[in-house]
Amino acid sequence: MENLELLAHTHPVLLAFLATTFTWLMTATGAALVFLFKEMPRKWLDGMLGFTGGVMIAASYWSLLAPSIELSENLGYLPWLPPAIGFAAGALFLFGLDKFVPHLHINFNKNEAEGVETDWKSTTLLVLAITLHNIPEGLAVGVAFGAYAAGIDGATLGAAIALAIGIGIQNFPEGIAVSFPLRRKGVSRGRSFWFGQLSAIVEPVAGVIGAIAVMYMQPVLPFALAFAAGAMIYVVVEEVIPETQRDRYTDVAALGFIGGFIVMMCLDVALG
Repeated sequence: MENLELLAHTHPVLLAFLATTFTWLMTATGAALVFLFKEMPRKWLDGMLGFTGGVMIAASYWSLLAPSIELSENLGYLPWLPPAIGFAAGALFLFGLDKFVPHLHINFNKNEAEGVETDWKSTTLLVLAITLHNIPEGLAVGVAFGAYAAGIDGATLGAAIALAIGIGIQNFPEGIAVSFPLRRKGVSRGRSFWFGQLSAIVEPVAGVIGAIAVMYMQPVLPFALAFAAGAMIYVVVEEVIPETQRDRYTDVAALGFIGGFIVMMCLDVALG
């Protein structure tokens, strides 16, 4: 309780930075397992990717869309309009990045790279794919802390912390999902770890931007919350789920998804 009171007196932008630094460190911790193990069984990898998708879906509703709907009503908007606009904008934003930024999804071959054509190495393309994945996650955490700072009804410090913890937990397998495939491609352990953690370095940047934006532009907050949700849902449907369906462990991935959803739901309800 004393720790929460101390955090309550900390500047929200700093809180957003610290929270997203935590999520980045969780990615780095997962990537560091490449120093301890030679490889990660595909069954485990698909299960962890499924877990990641479950966390992101649950966070999108409980931590972002539901507050956006409630806030829209409190601000006198049509309750469904800002969430719908923001959600569509977030998905379209990721759609645009997906079409223009060269990247390669986990478990995909080099000839399946997306975005504009390039002769970049598959390692670079893989890191870019996870980096795109992490932008909406960092933004979501920053927006949650910004909403709390703005004194918005229903936006609590506990809810923002719950979101950061949930994103951090699912970032752990993300680090694994980058470093081990790179290691299998012949990349050294050190470089595999480096690229694995590097993929999440964008989260603190996105988190700070999200917190600052909603603190000083409160009328856009319901749009911003839904924007982050739309971007995260797009990532799950376009990237995470397809990556788990390319081998025989689809049932493991589905169970991982359910587990991730339950963990994030419990975190948000318990702390929010």
